[in-house]
Parts: sequence; structure tokens; C-alpha cells
Amino acid sequence: MTHLSLADPVRETLFSGEAGRQTAMAKDILAEAGLHFDELNKLRVLDPEVTQQTIELKEECKDFVDKIGQFQKIVGGLIELVDQLAKEAENEKMKAIGARNLLKSIAKQREAQQQQLQALIAEKKMQLERYRVEYEALCKVEAEQNEFIDQFIFQK
Repeated sequence: MTHLSLADPVRETLFSGEAGRQTAMAKDILAEAGLHFDELNKLRVLDPEVTQQTIELKEECKDFVDKIGQFQKIVGGLIELVDQLAKEAENEKMKAIGARNLLKSIAKQREAQQQQLQALIAEKKMQLERYRVEYEALCKVEAEQNEFIDQFIFQK
């Protein structure tokens, strides 16, 4: 048994006229039934154009999936970078809060120290005033005693 292909270009050229019209009619009938011949003259269920579009769509889908994968990698890297920057910002924020609290503490310590020194100055001024009064009193006593000694010496 020999294999005959209705879409064989050699056969179409051999059978001219009526045979060519019969071949074309047969192709139309098969096409209406949803059967088509591809470029290798193999019988296909899909139209060659639809098959080509399906292949192109498959390739475009693969490219799209690859691009989505690359996009996800980029976004993942970006998210990691943003998370790292957020952690660094939080660390710097905590350092700044710590430094601010330290400065407030130092300022309070200086204020307390200044108050202590002012109290010490006031105390020393009071002590100085007491010593001055005591000195004046002692000078008065010394003068009185010197006068008494002088009177005692002159009386003898």
C-alpha cells in the first residue's frame, strides 16, 4: 500500500486541472473538519497559523516568567537592602537618643554641681564674714590689752 498525501506539491503539479481542483476541495473539506497540513505535509488538528501563534505565545510566556523571576530577585535584593537600612537607621536613632539622654544627664550634673559650688561659695562667704568679725573683735581685744600693758608699765 502506498502513502498518498493530498498536500504533496509534487503530486499537485503532476495532476493538473481537475486533480488540482479536487486536491484543493479536499483541503477545504479537511480544513472545515479542523484538520490541516503543516510545512512537512503532516496532518495536524490545529491550523498552522494557530500552531505558530501557540509556539510564539509559549516563548513569550517563558520570557515573561524569566523576567518575573529576575524582577523577584531584584525586588528581594531591594527589600533586603531596605531592611538593612532600616536596621541601621534604627541603630543610629538609638545612638542619638542615648547621646541626647547623656547630654541631658551631663547638663543636670553640671547644674547640680554649679548649685553645690554656689552653696559652698555662700558658706565660705559666711565663714569669711564670721572670721572678719572675729578678727575685728580680736584686734579690739589686742588693743585693749596693749593699752592695759602700757598703763601697767607706766604705773611702775
